[in-house]
Amino acid sequence: MRSSLSSLKAAGVIAACLVSGSALATSAGQVGHSGKQANMTCMNSGCHTGGGAAPSVTIEGPDTLAPGATGSYKLVITGGPAVRGGFNVAVDNGTLTAGTGQRKQSEELTHSGPKAFTNGRVEFDFTLVAPASAGTINLFGAGNSADGKGTQDGDSSAMSKKTITVGSGGGGGGDDEGGCSATGGAPLLGAALMVLGARLRRRR
Repeated sequence: MRSSLSSLKAAGVIAACLVSGSALATSAGQVGHSGKQANMTCMNSGCHTGGGAAPSVTIEGPDTLAPGATGSYKLVITGGPAVRGGFNVAVDNGTLTAGTGQRKQSEELTHSGPKAFTNGRVEFDFTLVAPASAGTINLFGAGNSADGKGTQDGDSSAMSKKTITVGSGGGGGGDDEGGCSATGGAPLLGAALMVLGARLRRRR
C-alpha cells in the first residue's frame, strides 16, 4: 500500500513538473509554429486556440531587397482578446535577427515573454538579411492574441505570409534625376558650338 502511495506521489510530482514546464515554455515562446511547416501551426497544434475571437496578423516591411541587404520588418497583431500577444517567424531563405524581447531558436524567432497590447495592437520588430544572390524569400509568421489569464481558454491565433523579391535592380539617382546625361548633353553642346561659331563669323 505504501509503495502504491509513493508511486502516486512521484507520478503527481512528475506531472506537475511537466505541466509547469509546458506553461513556462509557452509563455517564453515556441518555434516551429509559423506556418513554414504545413502541419505545425498554432491552429492545428492546439496552442492558443481556446475559442477567443480570431485576431488579424500582418507582416509589414519592404517587398524587395538588394542581395545581402538588411530589411526592417514587423509582425503586427490586432483584434482577438487583445491583452497579450506572442509570435513565431521563420524564413525559407536569408537570416533573421531577433529584436528586443525576442529570442532566436533553430533559425526562427519568437517572444521571450508575452507582450502587452497597446491601442488594440501589438508589434514585434525584427530584421532580415537577404541572401547574396537574387531570388525570393518567403517570410512566415504566426501571432497569438491572449486574454492574459495563463490558460489556452479564450485565446486565439492567426497566420500571415509575405514574399520578398531579392534582386540587383534599383540603382541610385544618377543622371536621370537631374543634370545633363551623356546622351542629352551631346546635342546641347553641339548647338552651343554652332551659336558661338555664328557669332564669331559676324564679328569678322
